[in-house]
Amino acid sequence: MHNFLFGIYPYIAITVMVMASIARYERDPFTWKSKSSQLLRKRQFIAGSVLFHVGVLIIFAGHLVGLLTPIQVFDFLGVSHGAKQILAVALGGVAGLMALAGGALLVHRRLFDPRIRANSTFADTGIMVLLMVQLLLGLATIVVSLGHLDGHEMVKFMNWAQSIVYLRAGAADYIVDVNPLFKTHILLGLTIFLLFPFTRLVHMLSAPVRYLWRPGYQIVRSRRGAKPACTGLAPLARTGMEPGE
Repeated sequence: MHNFLFGIYPYIAITVMVMASIARYERDPFTWKSKSSQLLRKRQFIAGSVLFHVGVLIIFAGHLVGLLTPIQVFDFLGVSHGAKQILAVALGGVAGLMALAGGALLVHRRLFDPRIRANSTFADTGIMVLLMVQLLLGLATIVVSLGHLDGHEMVKFMNWAQSIVYLRAGAADYIVDVNPLFKTHILLGLTIFLLFPFTRLVHMLSAPVRYLWRPGYQIVRSRRGAKPACTGLAPLARTGMEPGE
């Protein structure tokens, strides 16, 4: 079971995430959005969204660089395993607390505001709850990491992650004896990858690049045969005027 969960399940999760994301973008492009609820209730949204997104982005970048950078690179730069571990604990702890505080605000408004709750799907609420549980698990692993400041435990996770990404055999063997908290954190992270294409998280892959060459006017036909009219929304936005002025 250990070999399946940490040697095979990662490939299942990543494959589903990639293939299902492509299928969703091709078949249902209009569902590819964050479904922001700011218009329904702005209170708590700005603070919660900023804290959550900044914290999560720092955590994601830290995991990406910390786990997938070859150990030889850190050795070449003179960064010891212990220093890397301390940096990960400090930076990850601050970012985790930021994301947790922001996520708590977002979950509170989604669960306790009737209008937002009515416009939320099970996937919307469920993925936020899973992300909050994942943040709590990540913060809990910091307590365990404080007992391994020599960095040797971190090296195990680096070897595991790089073995998965670079298709090396025996990836699961690297983390067979690590604390169960770490294993639970990894499994939930992989499960979030698996659920990624079926939730609002897909907006993470989007960048509004096409808006750079989007036409200034949109042609709107109110009924068949009617003369097309320009909405004029883009020029109004450029001049700072409001519709009706």
